[in-house]
Amino acid sequence: MPPKRRGPLLNLQREADGLKTKLDRLMVDAKQLNEQTRADLKQRCLELLNAVEETTKTLKTLTKADEPAPVGRYDQLKREEDTRLQAFHNQLHALRLHLQTPEESEASDRTSAPSASGDQESEEESEEEEESGDEDEEEVDEEEELELDDAKDAGDGGMERVVALSSFKGEEEGDLTMEKGDVLRIVKKNRDGWWLAQDSQGNIGVVPKTYVKIQPLLEAKSVVAASSTAAAAPPPPPPKEEEDEEGEEDEEEEESEEDGGGGDDVPEEAKSKTSLSNWDTVRKAITEIDATDVLSAMGAIPAGFRPSTLSKLLEEGVTYRGSHYIQPELSQSCLSFKDLFLDPDTGKVRSRSSRVCVSLSLWSCRMIPPPGVGLQVLSRHVRFCAFDGQKVLSNIYTVRATHSSKNPKTWTFSPRMTGQLPSLLDGDCFFRCDSASPNLGILFELGVTYIRNSTGEQGDLSCGWTFLKLHDANGALIPLRTYELTLHGGTPYETNVEVDPSLTKGAAGSVFQQMMMSRRVPKLIIKLRTPNNRTMSHLNVLPDTFVGSLCSVQLLAIFRQLLADTLLLDRVTMQSADLICSSVLATFPGILDQSDLLDALQHQWENAERLMKRSEKRDMSVVKREFVRVYMDHVFPLLYSADLPPPLWADEDVANQRARNIFANPKSSDLTHQAFDISQVTYDLLSSARH
Repeated sequence: MPPKRRGPLLNLQREADGLKTKLDRLMVDAKQLNEQTRADLKQRCLELLNAVEETTKTLKTLTKADEPAPVGRYDQLKREEDTRLQAFHNQLHALRLHLQTPEESEASDRTSAPSASGDQESEEESEEEEESGDEDEEEVDEEEELELDDAKDAGDGGMERVVALSSFKGEEEGDLTMEKGDVLRIVKKNRDGWWLAQDSQGNIGVVPKTYVKIQPLLEAKSVVAASSTAAAAPPPPPPKEEEDEEGEEDEEEEESEEDGGGGDDVPEEAKSKTSLSNWDTVRKAITEIDATDVLSAMGAIPAGFRPSTLSKLLEEGVTYRGSHYIQPELSQSCLSFKDLFLDPDTGKVRSRSSRVCVSLSLWSCRMIPPPGVGLQVLSRHVRFCAFDGQKVLSNIYTVRATHSSKNPKTWTFSPRMTGQLPSLLDGDCFFRCDSASPNLGILFELGVTYIRNSTGEQGDLSCGWTFLKLHDANGALIPLRTYELTLHGGTPYETNVEVDPSLTKGAAGSVFQQMMMSRRVPKLIIKLRTPNNRTMSHLNVLPDTFVGSLCSVQLLAIFRQLLADTLLLDRVTMQSADLICSSVLATFPGILDQSDLLDALQHQWENAERLMKRSEKRDMSVVKREFVRVYMDHVFPLLYSADLPPPLWADEDVANQRARNIFANPKSSDLTHQAFDISQVTYDLLSSARH
């Protein structure tokens, strides 16, 4: 079979990944800046900036028609790449300012300062344009933005000040979070309406221009001074004195303009001090672009740790959650279902075999380097999913790990405990995927959720990743046995990165030294098995691609049966898309993202199943009726309880409060419910089904 041809968009994504690698190396080298390396770094920065601009131009010319095969979410992928390249451009632009010497910065400030005659000529030209009225307002706005890109305030180190009119929370990489009233410095004004700005702490990123207002220099300086000395400032003077001071300032400005602009009256020492202060601010912004780089420089984390890739995907929405993948998938015509059918002979969901369907047991992780001093670990966990080397193909499932304080480098799963084991700690999972990719495999990412003791900042780090390819060179499934998988540092899109280079330092000695050093390499131990007949019968009624915990397989299979009955038997016609009155169908997928509620349902179902007769367990109608009763009595009231706080990952206080409410009697008259919403009892096929 000939290899699959890559499309232009995929080739461009690979090119952008290469640019990201070069940018990361350049950022690391820039931290050890000295006079000997400055020229080389400036040349590398300029070449990389040109490469990013060329790649951006190429991206804008791509169309869906250029692809040799259909690409799902083409427009979204193209927008994501454009956003990523724009972030590269902004970082390189700031780095170029960082690499300038103070003399070069001062010279660029003087060249960018507009002269008085230039201002007069521009004013005359603008008056002529307004009188003629031949150009559109949009063209005028673009010209003004282009002029603003180059026009900078020479007295403020080449950066114009703005004040935030409204709060803005950064949602993507490269965004700058700001609060209302914050004073920012504009580094660059882009045509797309996103300006590269820098706050008072030195953080740098892009903000929407509609959220900020350009402030005059004197007003901006007064705002900065007021914000920095608000606690110890004396009471403000009377209004009359303020007016007198403003009048004096206006007179001083007029006198300076009559003398020729006032720029030559500033002493050279003041100019150099201003330039140096801005130089230090830009340098600080470069070093704080990535929180992981800061932690690595502090020695708080090993060099191979990165922000968690799979955690970021989970935070983006429901696309990679189990609540999304349990839903039925529509066919290409959207007139029928692709993975949900009924067997006419038995009335049950027709079993469907996937290309790969195995049981997966997480055993342990060894030699995992812990974060250093200053970080408190809130959770240790492993996330895994189906992966083909380029993209995630399934939902992402998370299993929490336990460890001993005596041996913090070893993580274990499925700890021995009294009572029922929570599914979040259960290492026995299943993997089901129907992808025909020859590179199909399981991507494992070890991660920690941490909080910085000094700042209270919380984040997710990847402690390493590994990929188990499920097919050999001949296309056959690999043997189902125990595997010791070596962990790699960086992200799944980086190669040849070690988790902690210090662990393998000096490994090029004798054979014995190499053997001893190999025992210090971080590893993940897993075991693949064939599911038993009963488990396989449940797995075959699940979606063709799905991963999760083995303890919840029966519940998922019953839900799929209820789904098939409602969508394939009870609807008036197969083309009907009306709302369906069913609280179970409407709300059950949501508990897959709340493991404590899923555990509560599992516990109550096991109790109900013990009371059922053997003949009743074989009767699917009785099983479905009992399942609905247990769910509506014990889980549905909790979903909309006003006393139950929303789930918050790795927060022990919230988890304990939820546990107290879940173990209480949900039928109690003291239970307070949220306001009723129609979505609690209706299933919307159009918005729920996967396309």
